Amino acid sequence: MSAPSKPNLMAARRHRARHYAMQALYQWHMANASVTDIEAEFREEYDFDKVDGEYFHTLLSEIPRHIDELDELYAPFLVERSLAELGAVECALLRIGTFELRDRIDVPYRVVINEAVGLAKKFGAADSHKFVNGVLDKTARQLRVPEVAEFDASRRAPG
Repeated sequence: MSAPSKPNLMAARRHRARHYAMQALYQWHMANASVTDIEAEFREEYDFDKVDGEYFHTLLSEIPRHIDELDELYAPFLVERSLAELGAVECALLRIGTFELRDRIDVPYRVVINEAVGLAKKFGAADSHKFVNGVLDKTARQLRVPEVAEFDASRRAPG
């Protein structure tokens, strides 16, 4: 069997970075600890050889810095819930997803949503993945208009 391709390795490293960033942002949210301390703890406690450490650092440092802006972008799509009613896992995932949709145009919006949904299935409350999917899909339609329109058009095209 051949070795995984370089893009697959990068995707796996990014997935682990998001996984740890979600846990670290959860910890930051719950314990109100320093992001710097949390990052140091994660790097000491976990094997980062197979993690995109730079991406982890970016998520963990930039999301708290822009938290109000990110929350404002997805808050209109919470339907009958308020920010205060969100669970810490869902909140962390929505912030990661919204950050990636806004600031990481190199990551396709479908990847952003799929990653968040997968982590919600693993760590979130029952059916939270459906909620995260719906909120991020609407956020993507606001932040990634051309990309979403192109995807929607390709789905409607015959053939």
